[in-house]
Amino acid sequence: MNILVTGGAGYIGSHTCVELLNAGHRVVVFDNFCNSHPESLKRVATITGKSVDLVEGDIRNGHQIEQALRDFKCEAVIHFAGLKAVGESVQLPLKYYDNNVVGTVRLLEAMQATGVKTLVFSSSATVYGDPQYLPLNEEHPLSASNAYGRSKIMIEDMLRDLFRAQPDWKISLLRYFNPVGAHASGLIGEDPDGIPNNLMPFVAQVAVGKRDQLNIWGGDYATPDGTGVRDFIHVVDLAHGHLKALEQMQQAQCLAVNLGTGIGYSVLDVVKAYEKASGKPVPYVIAARRPGDIASCYAEPALAASRLNWTAKLGLDDMCADSWRWQSQNPNGFKA
Repeated sequence: MNILVTGGAGYIGSHTCVELLNAGHRVVVFDNFCNSHPESLKRVATITGKSVDLVEGDIRNGHQIEQALRDFKCEAVIHFAGLKAVGESVQLPLKYYDNNVVGTVRLLEAMQATGVKTLVFSSSATVYGDPQYLPLNEEHPLSASNAYGRSKIMIEDMLRDLFRAQPDWKISLLRYFNPVGAHASGLIGEDPDGIPNNLMPFVAQVAVGKRDQLNIWGGDYATPDGTGVRDFIHVVDLAHGHLKALEQMQQAQCLAVNLGTGIGYSVLDVVKAYEKASGKPVPYVIAARRPGDIASCYAEPALAASRLNWTAKLGLDDMCADSWRWQSQNPNGFKA
């Protein structure tokens, strides 16, 4: 199958490109490199022995997307292209609505114009907001406390409306929990710009000596050790989930599915596992809670098992070991 992967040079996108290429698909990456690096695609080629086709363009440019879909005779789209920093979205909401929501409208218009009606969308567990119950299943009410999460809900609503109007579409809404880790080769991994927004890349930078210590935001939550609990999922498991979603879409649908492990690990669990994987200390201080943070969040992954024939296979030790291999071999990310 010829597949257009928007944002394919990014963290999750590049790992998904590896799995798509290994499964025999032709991959066309559409990316403007605003928060990714072209080097990742060279390394995807090194890992797989196959190259991706690249179109450098902006998701908000419908003409560019339509041209790419036509030129490469694409049959499906996996849509990763989007801004994802929660804190930044609070400060710059219009930037997030423009890029994420308007960009998706342009993509869908281009797909409609070219008759491409198979889409896997990169959603997020942030659409559940503050959990009313745990584990979180797909029936949980949707809400969000920031522009990033709201942009994901808006896009999900838009896709459900599109499916109601045109029920011949095949749409999967994949709600990720907390992607971490890296490819086992150490060639591709998470490469944040500036100060990392997420826990594991920050821990990795402390372990490798780029940062002095980790600030743990809150040590008094109602959790086993007082620190926040999250469902961390290995990025390679996540990439396999996209492949499974494509393979299972044999009939028209608009299906939301959690991609998580169903296991909650605390911040201190991650610190200890990372110290074990790296053999390095990870100094930390307990700081005050951040506004908007929640105590616990983890998935009920049963629907992914039944509908996508997918379950996460890699545990926290694998996540930390692979993250450390990437970080230690690439202390400056792709920029080196």
